[in-house]
Amino acid sequence: MNIYITLDYELFFGEKSGSLENCIIKPTEAILKIVDIYKVKLVCFVDVGYLVKLEEQKDEFPNLEKDYNKVTAQIRHLAENGHGIDLHIHPHWEDSYYDGSKWVFDTLRYKLADFSPDEITSIVTKYTETLKRISGKAPKAYRAGGWSAQPFKGIGKALLKNNIAIDSTVFPGGYYNSSDQYYDFRGIEPFRNRYKFSDNLTEEDSGGNFTEIPISSHKVSPLFFWKFSFLKLMKQDKHQAFGDGLAISKTKKDILRLLFSPSNSVVSVDGYKASYLKKSYKLHKKNKVEDFVIIGHPKAFTDYSLSQIDRFLKNLNPTDEVVTFNQ
Repeated sequence: MNIYITLDYELFFGEKSGSLENCIIKPTEAILKIVDIYKVKLVCFVDVGYLVKLEEQKDEFPNLEKDYNKVTAQIRHLAENGHGIDLHIHPHWEDSYYDGSKWVFDTLRYKLADFSPDEITSIVTKYTETLKRISGKAPKAYRAGGWSAQPFKGIGKALLKNNIAIDSTVFPGGYYNSSDQYYDFRGIEPFRNRYKFSDNLTEEDSGGNFTEIPISSHKVSPLFFWKFSFLKLMKQDKHQAFGDGLAISKTKKDILRLLFSPSNSVVSVDGYKASYLKKSYKLHKKNKVEDFVIIGHPKAFTDYSLSQIDRFLKNLNPTDEVVTFNQ
């Protein structure tokens, strides 16, 4: 089995972005200390819109120049040490800005599909070239911000223009629909292996230009989210996230759905979700899945979740290999 430890390397996008130091730098350093012990590599899906905005405004704000220097240094360090550096796009950065004290987010155009075909091509090309210039590596894979990669046709054309033919956005059974965010992966069966596709990333096409390597998913009961909510209220140190920002709020309808009916969630190293990492790994092994793709967000890491990824790597089957998309 190929195992991918993928990180969406980004700030928060709610009312409070959080700091670069606590949302990205420190938690990434913390997981590096763990994976270095086992000599395995991460895949970092870098939110390039953030880098673009730092470049645009760093001459005006000295603190942004410091952040730019710090984050680009960490990205180069990751690349030089063999970690995957791939493309993650939250296009609402195009409409957002720094006002001198904080990032002001406009999420009206949160999905790439909210832009015209020419704008999509321009954004993907600009972000790909920026990431390559900073990291020294051309990205091989793409992950949509907020999993919002539908419709894919325009995105696909832009990705192919930039020689990116791997997507890792889909997770089996996933679904969400709000005024900002949308994805529907309910047609993808559990334990799905990688597959080829063309214009629809949930529809297999053996002759397609793209390869989908799905994020692994796990069916969770409402009890999980009740316990998750309880742990947040208890504020135990080991369950406190590194990040100091606020996420975009979920809809009330989605919160009720999670609390009162089973749902499909990504296999994750974020917070309490890391509790089902071991069980999900065994289920995917049992079902002979060739790729086990873990997702994480440094901003959502906790001491508990990092201890779980440490235990996971320590007990990994020797026939399995942790890889990057470059491999």
